[in-house]
Amino acid sequence: MSEPEVHKATAVVPGVGYGPAVWVHPRPELPTADARIPDTDIELETDRMKTAAKTVADRLAARSEKATGNAAEVLLATSKLTMDRGWQRAAAKAIKQSKPAELAVTEAIGKFVDMFKAAGGVMAERTTDLEDIRDRIIAELRGEDEPGLPVVTAPSILLADDLSPADTATLDPALFVGLATELGGPTSHTAIIARQLGVPCVVAAGPNLRDIAAGQQVLIDGSLGTITVNPAKDVAAEAVAQAQRMAEKIAEWKGPGRTKDGLRVQLLANVGDGDAARIAAEGNVAEGIGLFRTELAFLSAQHEPTVDEQAEVYAKVFRAFPEGKIVVRTLDAGSDKPLVFANQEMEENPALGVRGLRISQAHSGLMEHQLDAIVAAKKIAGRGDDVKTWVMAPMVATLEEAAWFASECRERGLTPGAMVEIPAAALMSHDLMKVLDFVSIGTNDLTQYAMAADRLSPHLAYLTDPWQPAVLRLIDMTCISGASNNVPVGVCGEAAADPLLACVLVGLGVNSLSAASTALAGVGAQLAEVTLAQCKEAARVALNSSTSEKARDGVRRVLNL
Repeated sequence: MSEPEVHKATAVVPGVGYGPAVWVHPRPELPTADARIPDTDIELETDRMKTAAKTVADRLAARSEKATGNAAEVLLATSKLTMDRGWQRAAAKAIKQSKPAELAVTEAIGKFVDMFKAAGGVMAERTTDLEDIRDRIIAELRGEDEPGLPVVTAPSILLADDLSPADTATLDPALFVGLATELGGPTSHTAIIARQLGVPCVVAAGPNLRDIAAGQQVLIDGSLGTITVNPAKDVAAEAVAQAQRMAEKIAEWKGPGRTKDGLRVQLLANVGDGDAARIAAEGNVAEGIGLFRTELAFLSAQHEPTVDEQAEVYAKVFRAFPEGKIVVRTLDAGSDKPLVFANQEMEENPALGVRGLRISQAHSGLMEHQLDAIVAAKKIAGRGDDVKTWVMAPMVATLEEAAWFASECRERGLTPGAMVEIPAAALMSHDLMKVLDFVSIGTNDLTQYAMAADRLSPHLAYLTDPWQPAVLRLIDMTCISGASNNVPVGVCGEAAADPLLACVLVGLGVNSLSAASTALAGVGAQLAEVTLAQCKEAARVALNSSTSEKARDGVRRVLNL
């Protein structure tokens, strides 16, 4: 047997998977630009294009009905995108120019891909969805098998350049026991859904991933971020057994969150709507909601929803935890997530543009209406006046912004806070906490801005790693401010879902961790294995490390993992 070969990647979902490598089915070859059809076929070709799109959309919608949580949401959103009138109009126009359906679809969707890439931010993330739609429609038009997941009958390790959201959402974790992609990042759809499914996952492995041939035995370690080809059987067996022992501890863990020596750490869920909140509550692990993303009520609206309309949406979330902690994040949207009723001009760099609190300040009444709706939702859901409702503003950068927002909240009896996701907020955290009752660190954006690296870029995944010492030092600064001002500090970014990093965060002084509800048991089980003293030592080692890799490895040694 060949000597073991280890590839490094970005760790995303903890756990170990072992089995033969399988590759996703390739995407169809794109049509040549010089293909043409006779004018007599234009109407028929237009019908073929629309029928193929409808078939693909229906297939995705049917899959969404069998899925749950983020997976169901992603599949349904992709189905709707398949029927989007914008690209279909552009494709029909191209067919009228005598271009065959395959070419028309390719060119039409290609224009939108270019537009989304230029917009950056969340819009850029949708390019994978668009390219996936294109490939599925082309395959349908040609009568070919859909690109995507291979059929397997035994546990296997899935390898791909990048997985489409539709494919990731339909993974069977009993058959695909590990996942590695050449591209992707820690906050991509692939990573988020893999975390929901509990599939050990690494991303951004780079082009060397293609050196792994189908059928080779592969060991994926989602905690270390390694892909080992042809590992020794006894080594692989022990790694799998150790991961299984941890999985059993996770299954047995019931909460609440606390360290081995009894320090309480609130474990909360990130949700986007009432259904996700209900699922989190039924899991009996989350103590409440640490991040309620309210954009869902806005992004598809043609007009600003009324206070009553917003209140009905928010009340569905409140009902899931009538007495529990709920942290509502006000509208986090902007030119990269455009609102029809509050459009901004196209910006050169929307991630640094008018988004979050800034768009609310730019449109009089928007914030006030949302806060009024939160108050109304409390009453609808029956939350008593003695139950706090925590509300935080995204993209706070200055003391003036924090003071204005806090004043608006306190006028309505709401508990004011802010997201710390801009380095300026961390640097000014001591002053901000003079006017706020809590803060929550959004590690996804804080890492992006601290490292000047687009968090959706697969080429910069090594920079958008929350283990970067520079990011940890900003978190440490915020925690020190929290302790000196007696203001609680939470974390609601993807970093809170990493059991190993959670120990570091607790050691830094973080009071609550909010993540996808499916990740909370893993975090809780890990915290139960360590003392506060160990967490503080882990934090010290991570802060003094020179690289993210050294920080991660050093913490594992401190915690004997």
